[in-house]
Amino acid sequence: MKQVKVGFALCGSFCTFQAVIQQMETLIAEGYELFPIMSDNAYRLDTRFGKAEDFVATVETICSRRIIHTIPQAEPIGPQKMFDVLVVAPCTGNTLAKLANSIVDTPVTMAVKSHLRNGRPVVIAVSTNDALSGCAQNIGKLLNKKHFYFVPMRQDNCEKKPASIVADFTRIGPAVDAALEGRQLQPLLCTQ
Repeated sequence: MKQVKVGFALCGSFCTFQAVIQQMETLIAEGYELFPIMSDNAYRLDTRFGKAEDFVATVETICSRRIIHTIPQAEPIGPQKMFDVLVVAPCTGNTLAKLANSIVDTPVTMAVKSHLRNGRPVVIAVSTNDALSGCAQNIGKLLNKKHFYFVPMRQDNCEKKPASIVADFTRIGPAVDAALEGRQLQPLLCTQ
């Protein structure tokens, strides 16, 4: 069986990094080959959730390769047909807006643009506090664009953050498999 090559892009929803990193480990254990990509903020910023250099070292160790973290490094992804599928997890509201409006000004958005030139799937794992407010229109746009698929998602704290949505990161693998078959994993919106 051919090993699936997965571009795996992390954006700056730092509170989800531990959960996302666990899923990266799971995907590798299941036989996927991961190629890490990080946005500028994800690659460089220290936050209350940890130091950037520690996350970078962890991701590079898990994937056994260097992180793509500049626009020039991301540009050849499409021409070289580097991946079968590209995952953006976590995908922030900022990155969602850029993808929905074809703005290419980060390593992640360049990776997506370059990858899409081959008509290959992009899997989005949303993590944003305004998914059900200002960002909702961008999710809607991407749901209607060809080659975009979403990891099932849910409200993460409907009492304190009623507009916030986060993907069920444990379903990245099934979402990737579905996207490779050209279908959206269902149900898209989870209640639990």
